Amino acid sequence: MSDQITIVGTVVNDPERRRTSGGVTVANLRVASNVRRRDEATGSWVDGHTNWYSVSAYRGLAEHTLASVRKGQRVVVVGAFKLREWESNGRQGVAAEIDAFSLGHDLLWGTSTFTRQERAVGVTSTLEADAGTAENQRGRQSAGAPTTSEGSAEWAPAPLEDATPF
Repeated sequence: MSDQITIVGTVVNDPERRRTSGGVTVANLRVASNVRRRDEATGSWVDGHTNWYSVSAYRGLAEHTLASVRKGQRVVVVGAFKLREWESNGRQGVAAEIDAFSLGHDLLWGTSTFTRQERAVGVTSTLEADAGTAENQRGRQSAGAPTTSEGSAEWAPAPLEDATPF
């Protein structure tokens, strides 16, 4: 079972690049999310319980995550949440995992510069050629850097998404 979840937290490791057996790019990272509250008795801030999530981003989102996100940065993650039971060396537990639909910096804690990915006119990128991601299942198109052997393609901005985000 999986549910859609939104978390805000701190990236605890630099994203790692992986590839599926089918050649799809995956970015794996861990995110720690906790609540801070003000202790009225002492007037100081106190950390609450920390939840740890394993986050996976695929295809275009993976490439953008690998290029943009680093350890220690605050991020917002939206995706499919699932709990997975595990057992290893006689120990067992439950892992909280998110397959990300969207991932970006939390602008409450800093600034960010957005660079829209461009693609060549009439050239299908390797990111677009891959089908079946959570992004595509939600009706989005991946726009990625195209690969051409000639390197002489004309460039045009990627089309805007039709979906209104609210």
